[in-house]
Amino acid sequence: MFFRRARRDSLIDLPGLETARLTITPLGAEDAPALRRLTDDPAIIGAVDFLATPFTLADAEALIASGRHGSDRFLGAWSRDDATALVGVVGTHLRGEGAVEIGYWIGGAARGRGFGTEAVSAILGLLRRRLPRRAIVAECRPGNVASWGLLHKLGFRETGSEGHRPGRRQLVLEGA
Repeated sequence: MFFRRARRDSLIDLPGLETARLTITPLGAEDAPALRRLTDDPAIIGAVDFLATPFTLADAEALIASGRHGSDRFLGAWSRDDATALVGVVGTHLRGEGAVEIGYWIGGAARGRGFGTEAVSAILGLLRRRLPRRAIVAECRPGNVASWGLLHKLGFRETGSEGHRPGRRQLVLEGA
């Protein structure tokens, strides 16, 4: 008799995606300079607690390398109008056996243009297909009005629980 081992969820093989304005791909070592340029912004490093200040090339390389075990994966959102322009990052993180967390940041010049909604929405669709048994969660500071609004627009609702990071509330995607 043969026994099948349950497939362990992994984010290591998340595929790239295309949207109307973005090419979204897992970040690789060659993307570290673009990641550093985008992320070494006080508005980003001040909002994302695990990012170093300043955010150096070594930090970018380490963040990208953190995906090698499959429980975390960072995807770059590149403008299709300018293939060299990294406009944002979406992070995906397995949490225990039952959840996958998303987080994101958008670069200064791209903020307020809908790139965050476009990128996060595309990744949510991918996660629903790839990990249908997992809840999709996010953490956000209620005072981060733009991010809070984006998450609500995409169907996230507050759980009533504090997040794992200081000052953040946990949200869950309804209907996921």
